[in-house]
Amino acid sequence: MGEMSMNKAIHAAVRRDLGRFLNALERFPDGDRTRAAQLGAAWQNFDSQLTRHHEGEHEIAWPALQKLGVSPELLAQLDAEHDTMAAALAASRTALGALQNSAGAADAATARAAIQELQRVTVDHLEHEEAEIEPVYQANVGSPEMKAMGREFAKVGPVQGGTFFAWALDGAAPAESAAITSTVPKPVLTVILGLFGRSYRSSIAPTWRS
Repeated sequence: MGEMSMNKAIHAAVRRDLGRFLNALERFPDGDRTRAAQLGAAWQNFDSQLTRHHEGEHEIAWPALQKLGVSPELLAQLDAEHDTMAAALAASRTALGALQNSAGAADAATARAAIQELQRVTVDHLEHEEAEIEPVYQANVGSPEMKAMGREFAKVGPVQGGTFFAWALDGAAPAESAAITSTVPKPVLTVILGLFGRSYRSSIAPTWRS
């Protein structure tokens, strides 16, 4: 049994960013175009990470989990939740785009309301998925199905990989960091983060320190 799956650690990163957006939008200075641009860049990364995650689950994780005995009916329920989440993500995308254009307090409030709804449906989904799927991940650590799934998820370019690791590790608790990095040799991770996580660390991570 592992301490935590990478899947659950990624969920923690999603939860962190949703909270960060809500906090930042609550304090948004009316007319601050620099801050609007910062949040827009952070949003583009978050949007990309969450979309890639739930689409990857459907395409890669679900077939592997079905081989491990997870019912097609449960996976269909989780996919329906993904559809609800994707709709809320699209609404938030539109709202953040409006804020980037206007840098106005009214659009910041609209964006915050959209992300509150996104947070609600996303957290509901993550809690459901973790309750049903995390035990399967934990019970099958090291299985051929899990190893094959990991190899499929790892088929990304170095820039995408570096950005992912920098994002997922930003603010992660020790158990989350261990889950995210456990399958990557330390020298490889150092190179990926050093060379290809630079954009996240320089342009996005400071958004949450402002």
